[in-house]
Amino acid sequence: MKKIILVLILLTSITGFSQIREWNTSLEAAKRLATIQNKMILMMWEESTLTPMPITINTDNGKQVFIEDLFTNEYVTTLIWDYFIPLKVSESNYPELYKEIKDSRSTAYINKFNDDSIKIMDVNGNILNTNTSYSDNFLNITDFILKYALNTALIKGEYLAYREEENFYSAYWLGAGYVDMTSFVLPKVRTEMIKLSNIYFEEALTFLDQNTTEDAQLYMQKIEFQKIKQELVLNNAKKALRQLKRLDPETVHISSESEIAFLYFTAHLLLRDEKSASEWRSKLSLVNLKKASQIITANQ
Repeated sequence: MKKIILVLILLTSITGFSQIREWNTSLEAAKRLATIQNKMILMMWEESTLTPMPITINTDNGKQVFIEDLFTNEYVTTLIWDYFIPLKVSESNYPELYKEIKDSRSTAYINKFNDDSIKIMDVNGNILNTNTSYSDNFLNITDFILKYALNTALIKGEYLAYREEENFYSAYWLGAGYVDMTSFVLPKVRTEMIKLSNIYFEEALTFLDQNTTEDAQLYMQKIEFQKIKQELVLNNAKKALRQLKRLDPETVHISSESEIAFLYFTAHLLLRDEKSASEWRSKLSLVNLKKASQIITANQ
């Protein structure tokens, strides 16, 4: 009982002790901070923050404590700042932001963009948590942090390259970075992470359409291989093998042989077929062996 009372005291917002840290109001500033600090952005429409948002939080002994308002509780605000870059966006920015996505995002994505719930964004403002709604229940902020407080240091180089210049290569490699990162996040986030990677692959294809080159077929094939890799990180090895078997060997570029080997090797290991996997092992680089090991470990 004493422990619960102590937690309640810590969680109670007392204006006489200190001032609650203000959220960012500039999307561009939030993007810069997220890039520097290797964090995701926690975004809400400004008007939705004017209404109290009841939440729950877990104590050390596993019990849940009810908090009347996420936005006015000092302890919770500090937690959010520890793990995210908090951002509230004025409704006046809606038309411009909506125009950027209205013709290139799924219905689920648009719905998430429009609603009043929390949006977890990457440093480019693309939403990760498009599958989740909290309208029917109180949000458990502890579970939410465990799920979405991602360290993006793994793909910081790809972020910086994309911010410097948006083109086929930067979009492709950022999408590929998200596919690699998927095997490091919780299983319940992986499908959302794959959807986020697809945003960048679609952008890469758009750049390819706009700037046709003689290597266009090779670049399209690289994206196709990434799509197969997505199935592996989602533990869909049989589906990945079916896609690999549909490839026409005559159209596979010689530079892609190592990628093919990696995909076959990883798929067979996921299916615990060591004999078939061993036929591809010698064709893998040390980097790809480590990536395969990570995918296997994540799906065990």
